[in-house]
Amino acid sequence: MALRNIVKYGDPVLRKKSRVVEKFDNKLSDLIEDMIQTMNNAEGVGLAAVQVGILKRVVIVDVGEGPIELVNPEIIEESKEKQITPEGCLSLPGQSGNTVRPMTVKVKAQDRNGKWYIHKGTGLKAKAFCHEIDHLDGILYIDKVIPDTEGKK
Repeated sequence: MALRNIVKYGDPVLRKKSRVVEKFDNKLSDLIEDMIQTMNNAEGVGLAAVQVGILKRVVIVDVGEGPIELVNPEIIEESKEKQITPEGCLSLPGQSGNTVRPMTVKVKAQDRNGKWYIHKGTGLKAKAFCHEIDHLDGILYIDKVIPDTEGKK
């Protein structure tokens, strides 16, 4: 497996829509393993394939419970309860801003072998699912940052 370069903000690939994965093969497994290694090396909690320059609907999330691989993910349910928390991104190092995300989401996705499953996330995991799935549609967290409600100190 190999570390991949993380695409930085300003690269037009980050604004492109990723394609549905149709082929579940060794190449996909290698991409997933590389993404896990790259995310861990960068000390992130999530990574989308577009962030390593690959326009495929593949996401990795790890909030300390081990990596969750989401191929062709789709949010199928979200709570009315929201969370307003700081958010950052490996493609925008050193930056952060408050966003509003659902407190809980359910995501339908496939694993690297094409098997469908549903994964529930609450708190940080829900935020990471939303953040990474947004990447697949060319949406960055900075598009969702809310104005600072505390004011400048």
